Amino acid sequence: MSAQHQDRQSQQAALAAKGRLVSIVIVVTMGLWLLALWLGPKLGLPGRYAFLFDFAALAGLFWALIVSLQIRRARKAQRGNE
Repeated sequence: MSAQHQDRQSQQAALAAKGRLVSIVIVVTMGLWLLALWLGPKLGLPGRYAFLFDFAALAGLFWALIVSLQIRRARKAQRGNE
C-alpha cells in the first residue's frame, strides 16, 4: 500500500469518527432535552428554566450542524482530489 492510500484511509477513518461523535451528540442532546422538559414541572422548576434547556439543546444541535457541514466539505474535497 502506498503512503497516499494510507493517508486517505486515515482521513476517512477520522471523518467517520467525527460523524459518530456528531450522532452521539445529537442523540444525547435530544434525550437530555426531553428529560429536562419532562422533569422540570415535576420538580416544580419555574417556566424560565425551560428556555435555559431549550437554548442548551439549540447550542448542542448547532454544534452538530457545523461539524456535519465540515465533514461534508471534507468528503467533497476528498472526492475532488481522487
